[in-house]
Amino acid sequence: MPRQLFVTTALPYANGPFHIGHIMEYIQADIWVRFQRLRGAEVQFVCADDAHGAPIMIAAEKAGQTPQQFVAAIAAGRRRYLDGFHIAFDHWHSTDAPENHALAREIYLALRKNELIDVRVVEQFYDPDKGMFLPDRFIKGECPNCGAPDQYGDNCEVCGAVYAPTDLKRPYSALSGATPVLRSSEHFFFRLSDPRCVEFLEAWTQDGRLQPEVANKVREWFKRDEAGQPGLGDWDISREAPYFGIEIPDAPGKYFYVWLDAPVGYLAALKARLDAIGVDFDAYLAQPELEQVHFIGKDIVTFHTLFWPAMLKFSGRKVPDRVHVHGFLTVNDGEKMSKSRGTGLSPLRYLELGLDPQWLRYYLAAKLNGHVEDIDFNAQDFVARVDADLVGKYVNIASRAAGFLHKRFGGRLSGDLGVEGRALLDGLRAQADALAALYEAREFGKAMREVMALADRVNAYVDQHKPWELARQAGLDAALHDVCSVCIEAFRLLTLYLKPVLPALAAQVEAFLRVEPLHWADHQRALGAHAIGEYRHLMQRVDAQRLDALFAAPPAPAAAPGGEPIAAEIGVDEFFKTDLRVARIVGAERVPGSTKLLRLTLDAGEGRHRTVFSGIAAHHAPEQLVGRLTVLVANLAPRKMKFGVSEGMVLAASHADEAAEPGVHLLEPGPGARPGQRVR
Repeated sequence: MPRQLFVTTALPYANGPFHIGHIMEYIQADIWVRFQRLRGAEVQFVCADDAHGAPIMIAAEKAGQTPQQFVAAIAAGRRRYLDGFHIAFDHWHSTDAPENHALAREIYLALRKNELIDVRVVEQFYDPDKGMFLPDRFIKGECPNCGAPDQYGDNCEVCGAVYAPTDLKRPYSALSGATPVLRSSEHFFFRLSDPRCVEFLEAWTQDGRLQPEVANKVREWFKRDEAGQPGLGDWDISREAPYFGIEIPDAPGKYFYVWLDAPVGYLAALKARLDAIGVDFDAYLAQPELEQVHFIGKDIVTFHTLFWPAMLKFSGRKVPDRVHVHGFLTVNDGEKMSKSRGTGLSPLRYLELGLDPQWLRYYLAAKLNGHVEDIDFNAQDFVARVDADLVGKYVNIASRAAGFLHKRFGGRLSGDLGVEGRALLDGLRAQADALAALYEAREFGKAMREVMALADRVNAYVDQHKPWELARQAGLDAALHDVCSVCIEAFRLLTLYLKPVLPALAAQVEAFLRVEPLHWADHQRALGAHAIGEYRHLMQRVDAQRLDALFAAPPAPAAAPGGEPIAAEIGVDEFFKTDLRVARIVGAERVPGSTKLLRLTLDAGEGRHRTVFSGIAAHHAPEQLVGRLTVLVANLAPRKMKFGVSEGMVLAASHADEAAEPGVHLLEPGPGARPGQRVR
């Protein structure tokens, strides 16, 4: 019976397009799935958009859309990436689909029946202006450890301290700017600390399903405290309305935390796929031989090695057979990606520039392994590997032989390949099992090195027999025919070994060779006296200029009427990171020692005054500003200046060329605006 595999990748959050980390993970999984299918396995390869949670609800509100509309717009752009990089999911779903709503509730009810759900009263911050409880990342304030302003409610990005939102000094809502208040509410908890869960997870995480380094890391989470209690804590699985998600059964106004229903999306996507092809979902999962395999990044190990398997186990469902964890992708010798510095690697930009997606598939495969290691995209290394390996070693084999076969022998291969030729091909065939083992273990980098070592053998054979010289000498047609036929048969074998990585190129080769789609077992047979088609160029070398453009800073747009170009495009989420508030100027004075600055005292409705230094002294008399309203960038980090600390920035308009159009015009809200109101 064919091997049965159910394979997933991590679900991308539906608040933005794919980034290169998504594409790397999908390519890794796609290579593994394609290899399994070449070996005859039956695979269901699915994924979905992670569509729920407060961030999406808030982003949709800011965009003037419903959450469903917002998520649908994101989902509409997925296919361009997946098709562009030859990533062949069988089905792409959404966690907001009916299947996910039903399955999440079923799993929850089974856990509750198993006495693994607790209800507890907890205190958390509530935004009185927005009328909602605030997730940790939407609460900001001063770090309780170092005093840095504008830090998130769970950790400080300046000193690295970790704390509870209630530890923040001067907390405020990142949504409205309001001071949050503590309110009590009932929350639902999954009892991960239950001895049944602990016993199961201690065994499940250490039985070979995880990579050794992952298993070792997970083992640390089970360490017991001085009282002998396990280290696993219970998991808060509920959120309060308003919330975009799945309502908890029998608990109006309570919703599943997004991380509970997100992994259920694996099952929902599978169910939608099986329903579409007429396969019973429950019967499929009940197959004892079915293997459930997840590909994920190292940042979400906790959810996939603790919460997810425990949810499945104690709801009476199949648990994962393996969780394959990979590292991150850096750029140019470990440099962190930054669009503004031109160090980002945009997958969509890659495709728009016409760069061959198979170059990236091969380059990533040549770097990936079965361990949890970060890999680096280096532009120079990328060019060298693609040009040397794919073009210089692999494709070059066909180009050196096909022309002679077409012109001299009507495209028909020789039936007798000679002693040396047969020995070479036997050596290539003998590596099939070793390469299969490397693919199975996700040691793609080693597999690529082995395939290129085989290509080196073939090129050495070509250099030894010199078909171009045989073609010039009379009476050596038979030798020329044999040498070129050996090259084409070797090229077919190498194509088979590279097919999981280069599926589109393999399809071109199959058409050129006039053969059926290659399967792994085809390494055992030879083409014989077979007629091939006319050779057409299969792959170009890397265009260095296009690759440079991939990392170049975005081109400046054309100049606007204001005398300077429109800035680079941003998303609505980025815009709303800037908190603009109406402020009243209650004081204004010149700054001794400065001809440019005015010291403004502002009332932004906070119950206190702010000091802001503004470079408008040449255009505004201080006495004319007092009492006026203006617009303040309220969440700008305080800046220590020579004359004091500036706690924000006021907005003004001016022409880029002051000589051509002098004047700085302070922005002023219309009648009816009052201090503290947010500018949207």
